[in-house]
Amino acid sequence: MTRLAGRFVVFEGPDGSGKSTQFRRFVRAAQTVGVPVCEVREPGGTVVGEAIRAILLDHAQKDMTLTCEMMLYMASRAQLVEQRIRPAVASGQLVAADRFLPSTFAYQGTAGGLARADIEAVARVALLGCTPDLVLVFDVDEQTAQQRLSPLLDRMEAKGREFHRKVREGYRQQVAEHPTRYRRVDASLSEAEVWEQVRAVTRDFFAGKAERT
Repeated sequence: MTRLAGRFVVFEGPDGSGKSTQFRRFVRAAQTVGVPVCEVREPGGTVVGEAIRAILLDHAQKDMTLTCEMMLYMASRAQLVEQRIRPAVASGQLVAADRFLPSTFAYQGTAGGLARADIEAVARVALLGCTPDLVLVFDVDEQTAQQRLSPLLDRMEAKGREFHRKVREGYRQQVAEHPTRYRRVDASLSEAEVWEQVRAVTRDFFAGKAERT
């Protein structure tokens, strides 16, 4: 865990994958060994971002267009990158993010139907070149994920099984396309077993980086 100072690690996966539970364990483990942590979530993480989050997840916004949805996620992300992520990495903190750009590719891209090139064009403006060191993708089938969700679904969680099947497909495509930065975690296992995967994957990933530098 001490190798994580100054790194940017993102936790990704479909709703119900258990990533947020593992995210909290990861943050606690880093803090326990004295690693300074900047913990953020998407959408949100700033005053501006939390206001955008409330709009995005509100069932009343049923008429929101897909392009508007994508742009709102990017607006929240732009504020987060400039206000919190880049300063934290520069100061030697571990930035741990519950979602980042891969979510937009999976949800608004693969599942929603927006062109990847359009998302990438907006991301170039929003991210200012900010790229995670490691993306952990918690992979789980739609049935298992659905069973884990709270019955009080937000607007994104309530989009239906076929939509979430495509979300999973989008994440799996990204793992295949980016083998140097993305790692798949089998999230169908027990919480303890998934945590052991997270520890092993993170340890091996950053140990390999240290050996190459």
